[in-house]
Amino acid sequence: MADVHSKEIRSYNMSRIRGKDTKPELVVRKFLFSQGFRYRLHNKNLPGKPDIVLSKYRTVIFIHGCFWHGHTDCKYFVVPKTRTDWWIKKINNNINNDRNALVTLADLGWKIIILWECQLKKHTIQKTLGALPAQISSGS
Repeated sequence: MADVHSKEIRSYNMSRIRGKDTKPELVVRKFLFSQGFRYRLHNKNLPGKPDIVLSKYRTVIFIHGCFWHGHTDCKYFVVPKTRTDWWIKKINNNINNDRNALVTLADLGWKIIILWECQLKKHTIQKTLGALPAQISSGS
């Protein structure tokens, strides 16, 4: 099936997708800061370049987009109808990279928290953010 957009429009649309400072990421960062947590962003020295690194708690937080990281059984993860094979390969590569990074971080003694984009939507954000401080502080 051919793409529904021209090459130029598709290129523009894809260029607008952020890898850092996404809305879900900013929401979590603002919440953590308001709760007194201090952190570093996108530490290139750690596997997977975690979105948020709380060194004091030896904790990393990944904020995953449901589509880009293949969130199973999530309404926000829908495989595109065009270039399906390419997209499946791309998303599976992301999933494998995530898995490898998580294993390595765990081996290095880091606590890992994964927040999904869908957990930061209106109907679940209070519960998700409310549980976050306890998740960070537990076991440290």
